[in-house]
Amino acid sequence: MITVSNTSPISNLAKVGRLALLQQLYGVILIPSAVNEELLDKRAGEIVITAVQSAIWLEIDSVQNQELVNQLRNRVNLGEAEAIVLALEVQANRLLIDERLGKQAATNLGLKMTGVLGIL
Repeated sequence: MITVSNTSPISNLAKVGRLALLQQLYGVILIPSAVNEELLDKRAGEIVITAVQSAIWLEIDSVQNQELVNQLRNRVNLGEAEAIVLALEVQANRLLIDERLGKQAATNLGLKMTGVLGIL
């Protein structure tokens, strides 16, 4: 199963000490560069940064279709846009995302999604 994640599911699960659920459920999780940068930003907090740095099952992948990323940026932030585009590019079985506008954009593009509540 190919799974791509946006920032919030990883961050929120790390904050409550349940990040390992993602590996248990999905194995390897792909994240785009922008999501990785958001997760490692000092504003994410030490708990999130430490959890992400030790999660060797998170794999960073580059997004190729920057034109679609830029189109999506009209509605969502960079991390969400890259996660959506990466999910399309790798033909992911699942996109992990919580934000309403991101979910709408992903639905419009035919992606299957799960949020933190669905993971729990």
